[in-house]
Amino acid sequence: MMNLTISEIANACHGRLVLQGADENQKVTSVVLDSRKVTEGGVFLATPGERVDGHSFIQAVFEQKAALVICQKTPEEVAAEQGIPQDHWGSYCLVENTLDALKELAEYYRGKLDIPIVGITGSVGKTSTKEFIATVLAQKYQVLKNEGNFNNEIGVPLTLLRIREEHDAAVVEMGISDFGEMHRLSKMVRPNYCVMTNIGQCHLENLKTRDGILQAKSEIFDFMAEDGEIILNGDDDKLSTIQEVNGKKPHYFGLGLNDGEEIVAKAVISKGLWGSEAILVRENRREDEQKSRGFQISVSLPGAHMVINAACAALVGELMGLEDQEIARGIAEVRASAGRGRLLRVGSYTLIDDCYNANPVSTMAALDLLMLSDTERTAILGDMFELGGDSDQMHAKVGRYAMEIGVDRLICVGKNSLHMYEEACKYRSGTQSVMYFETKEEFAKELDGGWYGLLGIADTILIKASRGMHFEDLIQIFTQEEKPA
Repeated sequence: MMNLTISEIANACHGRLVLQGADENQKVTSVVLDSRKVTEGGVFLATPGERVDGHSFIQAVFEQKAALVICQKTPEEVAAEQGIPQDHWGSYCLVENTLDALKELAEYYRGKLDIPIVGITGSVGKTSTKEFIATVLAQKYQVLKNEGNFNNEIGVPLTLLRIREEHDAAVVEMGISDFGEMHRLSKMVRPNYCVMTNIGQCHLENLKTRDGILQAKSEIFDFMAEDGEIILNGDDDKLSTIQEVNGKKPHYFGLGLNDGEEIVAKAVISKGLWGSEAILVRENRREDEQKSRGFQISVSLPGAHMVINAACAALVGELMGLEDQEIARGIAEVRASAGRGRLLRVGSYTLIDDCYNANPVSTMAALDLLMLSDTERTAILGDMFELGGDSDQMHAKVGRYAMEIGVDRLICVGKNSLHMYEEACKYRSGTQSVMYFETKEEFAKELDGGWYGLLGIADTILIKASRGMHFEDLIQIFTQEEKPA
């Protein structure tokens, strides 16, 4: 049950409440956009979409005993458009715009909550960092976090509206692609802890430069709690320039590349694709502090960037009162999810499923990860979107980088990736091979004809592209009988 009544919802949304069989003081059970997830006593937001109009499901959700529907069309309008009789309606709240109402409701609900919220943003590694922080905090607290990619102006308010009395803390990933978006997200989330992972090269189409990205993501501070804390990657050249926000000095984590970092990962030992071990050392502390100087951690996810994510989680955990052993245990429990660096075994092959999204920084980091393998290394890379006017050069840069670090086989897929292919061809040497397919469908057809012929006997295969390429389809072709590594 949510601590939210029907009348409060109507007031928060600035809507016109029409009660038909419900009590305005009735508390609701949930708030959802998906009619399939409506529970008895829940609230359904009917949103008009490009392909499906949520108003067409109003009869169904009332049959599922929804307590309230928030809509932007009257019963008369829906009856005329959808043929749903008006007498099939229950209580509803009429608003000007359903999605705006969702955000207003989430903002109001957040104001009723008395739990700390960790807000996470950055160009790369937001989701992995979210998983580390949430898993660490779960050693002491009951934690709620975003589901999947619910990190935008729809996903974030839905996440906030899932918080219940049993939760002690929430970890909310906040993703943007333009100026003003983070301002609106921060207004809803009002984070107690503001985490920024890095400033890379993504969404340049709108944000233009890395300084633009820094400016847009710094909007997370606009509605930070008065006693809030700021946690930044001290190794990032842009984030390290933030010395103070509203009178608060940031806390820094990293590999010790810059002065002032409080949690530093040292003595990092790579175990290849199977993760790393490191010692997290406390730097820049007063001698009278009682905390130990450092402790050992084991990270199951491969790559130095995952160690940095773990250091971030350790710093957040410490600020929220966790002991060293709780932090280390939480870090050790983190596992990769589908599309985000998950390892899969398929016969004699190892797949790195990193197809959720891509930009130049994350793709080159994934190539570095691929090079940790002791088998032949194949990279299947697709188009990277939203790179603005430098898109061609950035695709070319990735192609050159793949050849320079020694990738054995590069397969480029997509129209933009032609530039990746052409540049790679200029720099390949020895036994390195480069292939190009204009579309994912062309490549998939080649795979269906027997993908073993494209690859070596026991390759490690990286699969990565922007989300719009839908490379998860390729994962399905490769993994008819997948076995997580």
